[in-house]
Amino acid sequence: MTTPPYYLETGNEVQLFEAAFRDRLPVMLKGPTGCGKTRFVEYMAHRLGLSLITVACHEDLFASDLVGRYLLMGDQTVWVDGPLTQAVRNGGILYLDEIVEARKDTTVVIHPLTDARRVLNIEKKNETLQAHADFLIVISYNPGYQSVLKDLKQSTRQRFVSLAFTYPDPDRETEIVAHEGGVDRETAARLVRLGGSIRRIREQGLVEGASTRLLVYAARLIRNGIGFSDACRCAVCQPLTDDAKLLETLFDLIADLD
Repeated sequence: MTTPPYYLETGNEVQLFEAAFRDRLPVMLKGPTGCGKTRFVEYMAHRLGLSLITVACHEDLFASDLVGRYLLMGDQTVWVDGPLTQAVRNGGILYLDEIVEARKDTTVVIHPLTDARRVLNIEKKNETLQAHADFLIVISYNPGYQSVLKDLKQSTRQRFVSLAFTYPDPDRETEIVAHEGGVDRETAARLVRLGGSIRRIREQGLVEGASTRLLVYAARLIRNGIGFSDACRCAVCQPLTDDAKLLETLFDLIADLD
């Protein structure tokens, strides 16, 4: 048996997901970048004994990329299932990561799979495919990037039960950073304090605060011999902004901890 992905519960998200799966209710995960949404899906797939197919959504993602298409192989035209069709046929979790990045006309293809019908219409084959008993669709998005152009339509949102994610409390986040970053708890706690300080100054112009993922990256640099300040500048501050004044503020926060 493979080792489960590391995941530290922060609430009752595991219980809620398991309840949703028992009734095959589609699940929406919403929360900021790098707070653990993807790791949670990996953990739940392992916990439930399900295969997992992950699709990173983007603006050039077409319905055919999900459903499948005819391809020329030799002198024959052969239908090749896309990731959505594979999951519908065989069961498992189909995870659409950052769904708002996909074209709106693409996301419509999942609608018949998110209600009592649980079917996939493959227009090019004139086929309606009933979802496998163990099929579950999970989507994620970041509410911090909501805008007129990038937001989920109500016709999509109201087809899912929603689990809200945020950054863990300091004690849990310290445990995560120490485990994932391979550093001692004291170093992890300093990184978490930095992350908290950065999140509190978002109103000064940062699009988002420092994610748990970035704190783990800094920890890994420290584990490999990089000093605390340099690791934080490289892994936490520089990825967040290019604004010189903001960077100066972030660097001051590091100096307060060094």
